[in-house]
Amino acid sequence: MSNPHILLVEDNELNRDMLSRRLERRNYRVSIAMDGAEGVAKATELAPNLILMDLSLPVLDGWEAIRRLKGDPKTASIPVIALTAHALAEDERTAREAGADDFDTKSVDLTRILGKMRAAK
Repeated sequence: MSNPHILLVEDNELNRDMLSRRLERRNYRVSIAMDGAEGVAKATELAPNLILMDLSLPVLDGWEAIRRLKGDPKTASIPVIALTAHALAEDERTAREAGADDFDTKSVDLTRILGKMRAAK
């Protein structure tokens, strides 16, 4: 698929800008949401190929946003990779229980996340 569409749900401006620029340089189309509620709304509206979801978000946290996405037939099949600065096993388990397809820690290692994105299709 050419130019896959990625929804990046990230409230930290530096993380958001850095990751979106790096993905765009690799021919991904990137849409941005700055909180979990906006992420759920944009995923429903835009139907991206994949969602990168920060877990520590305002308004609606990433865990609840993932649960809502996976519970909605319109968005349930969109792969979600949860991102967190906390590398705790509990965070990964909770993210997977919420429905995340994969999990990665920040700061994002681009080679590793690209591999997970390819595998999640």
